[in-house]
Amino acid sequence: MKYIAVFCGSSEGRDTQIINQAYQLGETFAKKQIALVFGAAKIGIMGTIAKSVLKGKGSVIGIIPDFLKKKEVVHLGLSQLITTRNMHERKLQMQELSDGF
Repeated sequence: MKYIAVFCGSSEGRDTQIINQAYQLGETFAKKQIALVFGAAKIGIMGTIAKSVLKGKGSVIGIIPDFLKKKEVVHLGLSQLITTRNMHERKLQMQELSDGF
């Protein structure tokens, strides 16, 4: 598997164990050269995983609908950013790019 999509919270919450495990997941992706495909947000658990993959010099593909991009939640330091017209296209793109979820 070279591309794995991850769906998780846009909030980080308060459980440090979950935050730490999200960070470790990102490290694992980077070490195993698995590209992260996700919703492109810089916030929450999603953002934590993306930051970790990028820190490990891994690849991160973010897919976001234009209306969310305008709300300034988009992570601008991604390997690739794909903008879609709506949520349906976003999920379709994630499915087409990913080997697993």
